[in-house]
Amino acid sequence: MALDCNSYILLDAGNGRKLEQFGACLVDRPCAQAVWRPTLPPSRWQQAQAFFTREHGARWEFRQKMPENWICEIQGIRFRLQPTDFGHVGVFPEHALAWQKIQELSRTGEAEKLSVLNLFAYSGGATLALANAGCEVCHLDASRKMIDWARQNAELNALSEAPIRWIVDDVQKFLKREIRRERHYDGIILDPPSFGRGSNQELFQIDSHMLDLLELCRQVLAVKPRFLFLSCHTPGYTPLVLTHLLTQTLPRGTLSAGELVLPANPDTLAVPSGTWALWQP
Repeated sequence: MALDCNSYILLDAGNGRKLEQFGACLVDRPCAQAVWRPTLPPSRWQQAQAFFTREHGARWEFRQKMPENWICEIQGIRFRLQPTDFGHVGVFPEHALAWQKIQELSRTGEAEKLSVLNLFAYSGGATLALANAGCEVCHLDASRKMIDWARQNAELNALSEAPIRWIVDDVQKFLKREIRRERHYDGIILDPPSFGRGSNQELFQIDSHMLDLLELCRQVLAVKPRFLFLSCHTPGYTPLVLTHLLTQTLPRGTLSAGELVLPANPDTLAVPSGTWALWQP
């Protein structure tokens, strides 16, 4: 896989770390799944401009000067990136597979646009992929900061005027209101965290709330829906677990599932980075 100067690629992983090229910036971050040995020599890893560690407190160490923020393009979508206190940079590249899938599912020759709900929407990758496919999107996240970040990404992709509703709210409270309003969506995408807080500090724990959340999603799906796409990064939530969750909460349909994997060089050992499951009627 040839690296575009503005794109992303996983260069190496091992010893609990991953070496990633985000456009112009090379970063070295923790990766619990990478229990094998790195392939590249230490000298290549030492070229990383930034190193994130959780030893003695989470922090970035900058070996070289980096821009305060920069642009990276993944799956045809441009993102404004910057280091965060959690070791993230503003995009999860493993979701590139999801963006491609939902674009294919959402394209239609019909005059009426599909309406899609994106929950726990983060910096907007799925939202912008859907907007590019001609959908009307409701983008919801509990963090106003992330909503603002996603809107900046929309501007980067010339989608400021796209039919996107930007909502700062707790997911479960929002879904209950949509049910009362009798508002429905042709498709739903959700990427719930293991643990999170809503816009007013409402608690979300995946082990306790996942089934109820999916039941609420079922109630806001249209009479003739197109899809529900669920992804997850919680340890233990395998493709089979996600399949069972969708089987118990959604009508009978077609289910497919698999692992999310970071886009990598052909010779790089693949890094599993979560799971996904797709339901279609």
